[in-house]
Amino acid sequence: MANIIIIAVLAVIIILAIAPTVRHFRGEGACCGGGGGTVRERKELDSPKIGEKRMRIEGMHCDNCRNRVERAVNRLDGASCRVDLKRKLAVVSYSREITDEELKKAVEDAGYTVVTIEA
Repeated sequence: MANIIIIAVLAVIIILAIAPTVRHFRGEGACCGGGGGTVRERKELDSPKIGEKRMRIEGMHCDNCRNRVERAVNRLDGASCRVDLKRKLAVVSYSREITDEELKKAVEDAGYTVVTIEA
């Protein structure tokens, strides 16, 4: 009987130890699980810059998170984004009027939370 209890306890410990690793490799959990091989893409505006907005973003934990936010915003026509991971700040330069809602949707669709947007 004691052996069965020990085996059951060990099985639970192993499951609890493996579950976060599986979520990490699927890209779920606290970090997006992208690994160290991500390349940061720079986007330059085609037209002259007419303004700049600053977004405070929660949920970014690593370089891959930063890259995901930058790519999401850079997909918007007329927008170029740089993220400061330590300050959780994204600076968006734009060459056409971009609404706060457009920026918020792009970031939240990437899986992060916009706290504030300032012009």
